[in-house]
Amino acid sequence: MRYSSAPVSTHRLQLEPDFTLDDAVAQVDHLAALGITHLYLSPILQATVGSKHGYDVTDHTTVSQGLGGDAGFARLVEAAHGAGLGVVVDVVPNHMTTPTPLSLNRPLWSVLREGRQSAYATWFDVDWDAQGGRILLPVLGAPLDEVLAAGEISVGEHEGEPVVTYYDHVFPLAPGSDVRMPLADLLDAQHYRLASWTVGDSELNYRRFFDVTSLIAVRVEDPEVFDATHALLVDGIRSGAIDGLRIDHPDGLADPEGYLERLGDATGDSWVVVEKILEGDEQLPHAWRTAGTTGYDALLRIGGLFVDPAGAAPLDDLSTELLGERQDLGVIVTESKRWVVQVMLATEVSRLVRLVAQARPDLDPDAARAVIDALLVGMDRYRVYLRPGTPADAQDAAELETAAARGAEGVANALDAATVRGVVDLALGQASPVDQVAADEFVVRFQQTCGPAMAKAIEDTAYYRYVRLVALNEVGGDPTQVGVPAEVFHAFSADLLGAWPQSMTTLSTHDTKRAEDVRARLFVLAERPEAWATWVQAARELATPIRADELDALTEYFLWQTLVGAWPISEERLQAYALKAIRESKLYTRWTEPNEAYESAVERFVSGVVTTPEVVAHVESWVEATQAETRANVLGQKLVQLTMPGVPDVYQGTDLVDLSLVDPDNRRAVDYSERRDRLARLDGGAAPADLHDEKLLVTSAALRTRRERSACFTGEDATYVPVSTTSEHAVAFGRGTAGGVEVVTVVTRLAGRLADAGGFGDATIELPAGPWRDALSARTFAGGPTALADVVGDSSLPVALLVRVGDES
Repeated sequence: MRYSSAPVSTHRLQLEPDFTLDDAVAQVDHLAALGITHLYLSPILQATVGSKHGYDVTDHTTVSQGLGGDAGFARLVEAAHGAGLGVVVDVVPNHMTTPTPLSLNRPLWSVLREGRQSAYATWFDVDWDAQGGRILLPVLGAPLDEVLAAGEISVGEHEGEPVVTYYDHVFPLAPGSDVRMPLADLLDAQHYRLASWTVGDSELNYRRFFDVTSLIAVRVEDPEVFDATHALLVDGIRSGAIDGLRIDHPDGLADPEGYLERLGDATGDSWVVVEKILEGDEQLPHAWRTAGTTGYDALLRIGGLFVDPAGAAPLDDLSTELLGERQDLGVIVTESKRWVVQVMLATEVSRLVRLVAQARPDLDPDAARAVIDALLVGMDRYRVYLRPGTPADAQDAAELETAAARGAEGVANALDAATVRGVVDLALGQASPVDQVAADEFVVRFQQTCGPAMAKAIEDTAYYRYVRLVALNEVGGDPTQVGVPAEVFHAFSADLLGAWPQSMTTLSTHDTKRAEDVRARLFVLAERPEAWATWVQAARELATPIRADELDALTEYFLWQTLVGAWPISEERLQAYALKAIRESKLYTRWTEPNEAYESAVERFVSGVVTTPEVVAHVESWVEATQAETRANVLGQKLVQLTMPGVPDVYQGTDLVDLSLVDPDNRRAVDYSERRDRLARLDGGAAPADLHDEKLLVTSAALRTRRERSACFTGEDATYVPVSTTSEHAVAFGRGTAGGVEVVTVVTRLAGRLADAGGFGDATIELPAGPWRDALSARTFAGGPTALADVVGDSSLPVALLVRVGDES
C-alpha cells in the first residue's frame, strides 16, 4: 500500500545534549531550503542522562529533558510545520537501558524491588527460573564475596528509601527487608543477584540487545506494554506532530509482524520503515504493514554501480601477498559465528537448550546444544518469521534445513541425526512437544537469537578481518560481490518501485561502517588495483621505522585503506577508530581482554602514519592522483540515491563530502553555518568552488526537483525507466508518470577507465523527446540521440539531472 503521510525525502538529525531540539529548530529554514520534506530525528524519548545517541531509553512517557523535553519538541514541530516540513521519529521498541542509578528506569526499579509481584513484571524478557526467581545483575568488578570482603557494598538511602550501594550504583531493597541483617544474607533475600561483570555472557537471565548487557529487552508483544511504551509517539501521530516512524531492530521483537499490525492499528497506518537487513535476494515479508526498510538494500546496489568487477582478482592477489594467505570470507564468517555463538551468546543458547528440554525431554541436552549452535552458525539471514501456531512456509523450512547442514560442516563430532530433526522441527513449530508453551517460546526465542549471531559475527567481527576491499564491508553489504551491473541495478529499482515504492533509501546512517564518501574513495581501488598495489608497497616501506614486531599485516593493510579513505584525519580520530577496529576483529585483542602490547603497537603505527611527513605526503599523493575517479563516485552515487525509487534520506552532514568512520565518529558535530553559506552562494549564482560545493549542488538540486515533482518520485503513477546509453561508463534512468518521463538522471561510472580510453568519444545517450534542461548547469538538450560527452563530459560535471523544459511544476 501507499502511505499518504510518506515523506518525499528526509534529513537525519542526531540529537544529543550538544545538539538539542532547539538547535534543530535553528536549522529548519536551512533544511527546508536544501529541499527536504521531512526532518528525521534520532530517538527523542528520555534516555540515559547525557546520552549521545538516545537508544538507551529510560522513560517512555516524556521527551528527553536533555534534548529540551516535551516543550522543546513542540517548538521543533511548530518550526518544522511553519517551514512546510514534516517530522519522522526513530523508535526503540526492543529494549530499555539499565541506567546508573537504576532508579532512573522506574519500571525496572519496581521489578528489582518487588520481583514477580511488581506491576511491571511482564515488561521485561526475564528467564526467572534460571536464577532461582531472581534477575542477575553483572555489574561488580569482582565476584560478590570479594567485593563484600573489600567493603565496597553498603546499605544507604536513595530517594527516601533504604538501598544497597556499590560506588555509583544503587539497588532497591525488597519490602520488609531487614537492613540489620549481614550484607550477604540481605543480598541473598533480594529479587536480584549481584555478580561480576565477567559472568554476563554465561549466566545472564534477561534478554539483551545483542551482547550489550546494559540494554534489557522489553516485551512489546504484550499489548499493555506496547500501549505504555508507545503512547507518547502514537499521540504524536494522532495529533499530527509526527508524520512517520523508523523502527529500530525489529528482528529482536518476538513477533515483528504482530508489532507492525498493532502499530498500524494505533497510528492509522502512518508511514513506517523498519531497520531490516536483507541478505542476498531475501525479500521483506509482504504481509508486514510497513512502507519498507531503512535502505541498506539500496545502499548495496547503488554503491556497486561504481565498483569495477575487474578489480576483484588483482585485489584478492594483493591481500594474499600482503597477508601470506588467501582469505575466504565464508570461512571467516563461520569462524566468527562459532565464537560468537559459543562465547558471546552462551547464555542465550543455554536458554534455548532449557526450552528444548521442556518441550522434548527425549532429546539429549548436549546434543541439542550442538544442533542449536550449528543452526545459528549456519543461518545466512537475520531470522525467519514464524509465528507459533502458524504453519511454516516452504522457504523458511528450507532455510532452517540448509542452516543445520551448513553449520554442521567442519564440526569435529557429527551431529546426531535424530536430534537435528527434533530441534529443526521445534524451530519450525512442527514438533509434537510435551510442553507446547515451551515449544512456542522456542520458536520465538530461536529467531530472536539469530539476529545477534549474524550482526556480531559478520558486521562486528568478520568485516574487521576481511581486507580485500574494506569499502564493501558494510551493513547489509556483500563483500564477495564486487560491482553491480547496470541491468541488475535497473531491475532492483523497478522491483522497489513495484513492491515498496515508499521504502527509504540511504548511503550513510548512524550505523554504517564508513560514510558514503569514504566508500566512494575506496571504490577506486578496484578500478586502479595495479597502481594501488604499487602505492601500498611503497607505503609499507615508508612505515618500516614505525612498525613494531607485534603489528600484523592484516591490521596494517586495513588501516592503509582507512587512511586513504578518510584523509585528512586527525590522530585522535584515527586512534579511536583503530582501537575499535582491532577489538572488534577479536584476532589479537578484545574489549573484555585487552592485549596491551599489541594495542601499543597499533597505537605507535597510527601515530607514525599521521605525523611522519614522508608518509603523509605519500597518502596525499594517492588522494590527489585519484580525485577525478573519486569525484565521479561521490557525485554519481549521491544523485542515483536521491532520484531512484524510494524515499531518500540525507544523513546529517552528508550534503557536503563526509569522510566519517563508524560511530561515534559519524556523530560528530555538523557545521551547519558552513552549509548555509555554501548553499546561499550557489543559489546566488556562484559556480561550485570545490567538491563540497558540487555535492551540495547535486543534493539540493535533486531534493528540490523531487519536492517540486513529487508525483514522479513517490506518487501513485510514478515510473522508473532505464535510459539507454552506448557506453558502459554511463548509467541513466528516467522518472515520471503515466504521462511520460519528466526527469532523467545521468551518471558517470568507472571514470578512471573511461579516462584511460580517451573519454566518451562518440558514445551517446538516447534521451526521450525533449527539450531538457540540466538542473545542475542550466545547459539544454534537444532530446533523442545525444553525445554523452556533451552531457557528462570533461567540460561539465560527471553527472546530470535533466528536467523537461516547459513542464516545471
